[in-house]
Amino acid sequence: MLSSRSHVLLGLLLSATFSACSQTHYLPQLTSPLGPVVNLGYAAYAGNSTSPTGSVDGSVTFFGGIPYAQPPLGNLRFRAPQPLDESVKNGGHVSASDARNWGPACIQQPAAVGAGSEDCLLLNVWKPANATAGDNLPAVIYIYGGGFFAGTTQGFPLYDWVAQHPTGIIGVSMGYRLNVLGFLSGNEVQADGDVNAGLLDQRAAIEWVQRNIVQFGGNPDEITISGESAGGASVIMQITAYGGTRGVPFKRAIAQSIGYGYTANLTLQEELFRNVTLVAGCPSSGPEVMPCLRSASLGAIVAAINHVPLGRVAPVVDGPSGFMPELPSRLVGSGNFTPVEFIGGHCTNDGRTFVGGTPSEFETDEDVARLVFARWPGVNNETIQQALQLYLAPGTPGSPFSTQYERAWTMAQDIMFGCFDWYTENAMIEKGVNNVFAFRWNAPDTVLYNAAPYRGVMHTSDVYFLFDGTNPTANAGAAFTPFNSTEKLLSAQAISYWTSFASSGDPSTSRTPYSPIWTYFTNSTENYRMVLTEGTSLNVTASAMEVYPPMEIERCKFWMQANVTDQTAI
Repeated sequence: MLSSRSHVLLGLLLSATFSACSQTHYLPQLTSPLGPVVNLGYAAYAGNSTSPTGSVDGSVTFFGGIPYAQPPLGNLRFRAPQPLDESVKNGGHVSASDARNWGPACIQQPAAVGAGSEDCLLLNVWKPANATAGDNLPAVIYIYGGGFFAGTTQGFPLYDWVAQHPTGIIGVSMGYRLNVLGFLSGNEVQADGDVNAGLLDQRAAIEWVQRNIVQFGGNPDEITISGESAGGASVIMQITAYGGTRGVPFKRAIAQSIGYGYTANLTLQEELFRNVTLVAGCPSSGPEVMPCLRSASLGAIVAAINHVPLGRVAPVVDGPSGFMPELPSRLVGSGNFTPVEFIGGHCTNDGRTFVGGTPSEFETDEDVARLVFARWPGVNNETIQQALQLYLAPGTPGSPFSTQYERAWTMAQDIMFGCFDWYTENAMIEKGVNNVFAFRWNAPDTVLYNAAPYRGVMHTSDVYFLFDGTNPTANAGAAFTPFNSTEKLLSAQAISYWTSFASSGDPSTSRTPYSPIWTYFTNSTENYRMVLTEGTSLNVTASAMEVYPPMEIERCKFWMQANVTDQTAI
């Protein structure tokens, strides 16, 4: 099988008709025996027409492994992504690359030589097979989660999103550098490199889409970004980028289970940097350290990745002129972000995945404080005691919790996943955004639930339904199984809401016939959210609107004021 990056001269047949490329260029239409071709002027790609289930019925055309920046190798290691030369070559009469398959994933953590690649600044595009330049279809770009140390595009195929949308939509996903290669920071990197390179990768991919999506039939002015967990955190970081001073290359955003990696302070950044240089065999400071790291073998870099604590090398605050000039919670709270149409939400039991123990391990207040806050060593004892008073112990008059475990996982959920969406939704309203929506995902991932029923609608349950249930690639640590009838109904409903929002700014516009209207987040007196729930009927789900519980809002205000929610580790 040919690599998706292999350039193959295909003896292209040139047509007399031409298609638009950007606002000023017209390019020859190209054909290939490998599959449909999209011509970008500086490069062309032959894709693979297939259906969501993998059978070749031609409903969707997939293009995989398309570079959106120069390979971040050698002297470009630990630097911001560098642009490609996208000037039109030879009047657009270019050879094509085989883009029928996925490109390699970025190197993960734990890392291994041969598993993943540094050369991973690649993206994938799914389009309706009949979409052509000038169709001006909306585009949605998916950003995978994985704590900023793991994640691949292969786990999140967008076939269903494209195939199910009634009026046409383009799907895109991108790889971005992870762990040490994407987020190494410290004084030496600041002096000779770029911190938050993985976030800069994301931005470069979005801007590539804005420049080139027209050739796939897309509209550069109708772009939505979407992500879950660290991908949801990335969505917020893209919205708050540069403190909102430079705008954003997208119109809408969907953030699911917004989860942040550990936000290291300067002291910890330097400690982690020394760990990397020690294992890589480089000095820890001085003019030779960054050249040494850039010339280090991949094996040395892999060893360094495996030497740092899992998930600790992640996005950091990088100064007043940086991509992340302050913690995202403070940027949102101060209004220093770019307003966009927005959907935010989380899973009903996100916190059970990260509470730090099993139900039997939570018996006392001390257990709650010790296990829940072990993940957040920077939270002081005063804040912990205030939290224990706010989350009333079981048996206390007025307590909503029947067990210490329920109390503990609710606390963990609010800190890590349950509050940032509400906080951002309110901030968007204050900025004058009208199309703001909220949700709570209330159907469990079948595979994960069967393995640990006590975790309920745990973290990543939503992505199980939003992506192809027959996909054989592991996703968020669990393989998919084919949907049963009621699961399939909920999956189609959710995808219709997500893609409807991406196409119109309203999740109800192209909803399935059995789906309730999704009410706007606020009517000025109450906050609303959609609760997406699997039903027992073969004709309708149990999804319905609810009002945010006042007690939940009270808890969220406490955590946002404490500035804890984006200093967590996932």
